[in-house]
Amino acid sequence: MVELEFQQKTKTLIDSLKSICANYGLGNDGNEFKIITQTFLYKFLNDKFAFEAKQIDPSIATAEKWEEALAALSEDDLEMLQLQMGADTARLKSNHFISYLFSQQNAPDFAKLFDDTLMDIAISNNDVFSVKTDGGAKVVLFDQLSQYIADEFKRDAFCRAIINKLVEFSFERIFNQKFDFYATIFEYLIKDYNSNSGGKYAEYYTPHAVARIMAAILVPREQQGKIKNVSCYDPSAGSGTLLMNVAHAIGENRCSIYTQDISQKSSNLLRLNLILNNLVHSIPNVIQGNTLLHPYHKDGNELKRFDYIVSNPPFKMDFSDYRDELDTKTSKERFFAGIPKVKAKATDKMEIYQLFLQHIITSLKPGGKAAVVVPTGFITAQAGIDKGIREHLVKHKMLAGVVSMPSNIFATTGTNVSILFIDASNQGDVVLIDASSLGEKIKDGKNQKTVLTMVEEQRIIDVFNAKRQEEDFSVAVTYEQIAAKNYSLSAGQYFDVKIDYVDITPEQFATKMKGFSDNLESLFSQSRELEVEIKKQLASLNYE
Repeated sequence: MVELEFQQKTKTLIDSLKSICANYGLGNDGNEFKIITQTFLYKFLNDKFAFEAKQIDPSIATAEKWEEALAALSEDDLEMLQLQMGADTARLKSNHFISYLFSQQNAPDFAKLFDDTLMDIAISNNDVFSVKTDGGAKVVLFDQLSQYIADEFKRDAFCRAIINKLVEFSFERIFNQKFDFYATIFEYLIKDYNSNSGGKYAEYYTPHAVARIMAAILVPREQQGKIKNVSCYDPSAGSGTLLMNVAHAIGENRCSIYTQDISQKSSNLLRLNLILNNLVHSIPNVIQGNTLLHPYHKDGNELKRFDYIVSNPPFKMDFSDYRDELDTKTSKERFFAGIPKVKAKATDKMEIYQLFLQHIITSLKPGGKAAVVVPTGFITAQAGIDKGIREHLVKHKMLAGVVSMPSNIFATTGTNVSILFIDASNQGDVVLIDASSLGEKIKDGKNQKTVLTMVEEQRIIDVFNAKRQEEDFSVAVTYEQIAAKNYSLSAGQYFDVKIDYVDITPEQFATKMKGFSDNLESLFSQSRELEVEIKKQLASLNYE
């Protein structure tokens, strides 16, 4: 109950920050998400520092005002205190605290003080908290937020409104919370900023049901807590929903996260997600850049290979401007099944997911596992790159199975999707599940989406992990059977065909056949009568 109450207070803070932005003309503005996410992050880092300091130094914990107790420390004592803090705690000075800015809010040029404070925190923590671009540049934690207010005379008031809202309550009570709490808060924080805008590399928000199913199949319950020192990768990471679920299943302190995404917004959201989920040690592995054209993560000249890969790549997109750069001799191994051609009249429908899928297969360690969201058409295509990829997976015996999801599981796209599970160590049967009939259809704004119940999610997970066959739901097939079906991965093509029959006597059979015969004679009679009537009407029209 206390957790739900605090969760609601946290959501209220987010709503209040959005209200401030709206009052200053930034509602639905392209920069609003930067202000909301960065002020939330500033508050989080401020309170995390306080929480850690109180754990280490009892005199700070018992002080009436912890900020004053910290400010009274000498530089050497403050440095010693910070050395004892975890690497995921930002290094702050006494003039960085929200309480200090609150005390200075009536100072002239308060907006400049606010911006300078954020930038100083960013610079002081650059080595740990910066995201890199594929060119090597660093994207720091904070921007000068007041600059997004066009009217410079309103900037001081805007920054005061934010500080007054941040000082009202503390996050300290949430630092002992578990993954689900942070996942809910993060989802609420970004819900207005991580939708499919339809633009280049549009971000598809991955439903939690899909993320949970992928994580629970990649890391079954009996393996949780036993895996350690593994690498997890997403080449089109978005805000990191898939990676967070896999990292939680493995254990945040047992894995390192590696990502790349072309979107600066996605990389910033992912950084925030890593901070919230005790994965700060992986922030240096977050790369903003074009994975297909400039893959960043390498061992020497070769692609780095990973233990676990998850991805929900964009399906179709115009990459005609760099398509030919990918089509070189050196890329033949990476894009082993081919590169989609430029579509003369529909460049925006180029199948970019085929490239991401091949990149993922090439980036997998021997014995590694992957789960990738693909359009359901991929699993049955009779020719071309899709079939070539499936053939590669079968011939190299690196396929775990497929789960075909219900339609509209993604509210932002009508494309039917399946989850492809790759396992480079699977020598046994492959599991194919048709979950298309599961779920409940609900309205999500203007869209309709399908929501799986927890029971349905668990059914998919249990059936897959046990390789269990259920009538009209799942099959376990051999690689040879798949090859014989033209490499189809559609469960329905392997279901037994059933014919219902009932024993009847010869007399009952004769009666049924007479009924069919009488019915046909009646239909022929009606047809002849209709033909005569039409001829009469035509003759009448000609006479007139």
